[in-house]
Amino acid sequence: MMLVLLACLAALAVAAPQFDNSPPVAILRDDRVDNGDGSFQYAFEADNGIAVEASGTPGSQGQSNIQGVFRFPLSDGSIAEVRYIADENGFQPQSPLLPTPPPLPAHAIEQIRFAEEQRALGVVFE
Repeated sequence: MMLVLLACLAALAVAAPQFDNSPPVAILRDDRVDNGDGSFQYAFEADNGIAVEASGTPGSQGQSNIQGVFRFPLSDGSIAEVRYIADENGFQPQSPLLPTPPPLPAHAIEQIRFAEEQRALGVVFE
């Protein structure tokens, strides 16, 4: 019984949150506006370089249409920025930091063109 109790105490000690000695982050700006009709705006900025701004309106299909930007510092000292739109078409981020797929090879583009041509002629493969 004593062994089980010691094992539980050891597990709690290991799972306890580890705090580093980082200085606290000061909030420089925290502006929020809720218009009561589903539209809103907010802006947040901290002294460590993190900043968020967004505005939203009700969407036609029950969703919120939001446009915004968030920024955060990178390890090299530069600031990363991601602009986004979130609406009935989903979340659409834009940033030079985001990976992009490589261009399709010429033979794949030709296959797509050929398939579209066949589809337009009514050709169906089963």
